[in-house]
Amino acid sequence: MIAPAASAVRHVDLHMHSTASDGALAPRDLVRAAAATGLSAIALTDHDTIDGVAEARRVGEELGIEVIAGVELSAFEDERETHLLGLHLADLPAIEGSLATFRSARMDRAQRIVATLNQLGVPVTLDAVLAEAGSGAVGRPHIARALIAGGWVRDTRDAFDRWLGFRKPAFVPKHTLGLADAIQLVHTAGGIAVLAHPGGAGVRAWLETLASLGLDGVEVRHPGHSAEDIARLGALADHLDLVPSGGSDWHGAMSGPRVLNAMRVPFEWLVRQRERVARRVAEARVA
Repeated sequence: MIAPAASAVRHVDLHMHSTASDGALAPRDLVRAAAATGLSAIALTDHDTIDGVAEARRVGEELGIEVIAGVELSAFEDERETHLLGLHLADLPAIEGSLATFRSARMDRAQRIVATLNQLGVPVTLDAVLAEAGSGAVGRPHIARALIAGGWVRDTRDAFDRWLGFRKPAFVPKHTLGLADAIQLVHTAGGIAVLAHPGGAGVRAWLETLASLGLDGVEVRHPGHSAEDIARLGALADHLDLVPSGGSDWHGAMSGPRVLNAMRVPFEWLVRQRERVARRVAEARVA
């Protein structure tokens, strides 16, 4: 992981995963690792769960690093899968019931994928997958790890390219959550809805549509975005009155563009997000 920055410039990382879903570190250890890079604040955005937030916040208070309650949701609009970040969640019980339903759907999907793999001659077991997931929300990365451990694939990319990716032999569609419903779910929990890693090409019309559905922000800085993507998304965010966001989308990388704090997201973006939250709260009171 990169060393703490020597300058006084403050940075945040608003997209990262722990073992509560498919990350490599427990929430407490993730916060410690983030603090070691010099980050001022982080958002824990595990897939379909907020289970790691309380633990992360306890350690964050000890180390003086702010931990923002977040979640990453998979939503669909016109058969297009979109990842949505819910950030600054204030009412966690308001969202937990829905997340529990999504996690149940994840388990059902994992069972169906394992059954399909078995039919295709790959004798991986559900127990092996659950061992990889531990107490986290199970997902395809855990199935990939079980396949690697069993010697049926070389690495995660091989697992997705051969078996688990879209339209591959063992692909099983996700539980369908409408994008408008996902945005509303985040708002119900007092948070803001941010479109995750959209890329840069041909995204303007898509962002305009999502803004009309109540989208609050867009992830501008992400390891999957080029410099041109970042510039284009930043301009679109300003034009459409969307707050910018960014993060490493960390799952466990120890080198390369996905290490903690790699995106150097300015603290000022967090300030703008807080202002957006306050605006939503004020609008809700008027309504």
